[in-house]
Amino acid sequence: MAGSGGDGGGAGGLRRGVGALEKFQGRVNTLLAELEGSAAGKSKIAAQTVSRAALSGQNTCFAEADGLYAQYNRVHESLVSLSKSLGDQIEYLNLGVHAAAVGFDNVDDDVRRRFYEIQVRLDKEHEKAQGETADKPEPRNADKQSDSGWAAE
Repeated sequence: MAGSGGDGGGAGGLRRGVGALEKFQGRVNTLLAELEGSAAGKSKIAAQTVSRAALSGQNTCFAEADGLYAQYNRVHESLVSLSKSLGDQIEYLNLGVHAAAVGFDNVDDDVRRRFYEIQVRLDKEHEKAQGETADKPEPRNADKQSDSGWAAE
């Protein structure tokens, strides 16, 4: 009998967990709606660009302006990418919460397909980020030396 009570408690625990996830999902959705309506929304971030000419005029040779423009574009592209990735991750979690609430066997094929598409895209982003990290020399050599110094004390 203890086994059947444990099974029921487990299912009840899962249901309470799903309820907590759904409550969390509601709060996240509210925050996302506020974010998207602000200047930091992904569509507004993507639209906020600066032309090279805005920094020093047309066809003017100004190396510092060229460098600033290149860095601005790099950061802007990273912000747009981050915004898209965050949206994907939140949608992925929302789909997971839905699947937990209704049971995976009861999830529509379209929802499963969308979940898989996002998972593949996020995995590719992760692999790309890991590759970029592996290609860069580690900038924290001095930190590692000081960390080992702290451990020795």
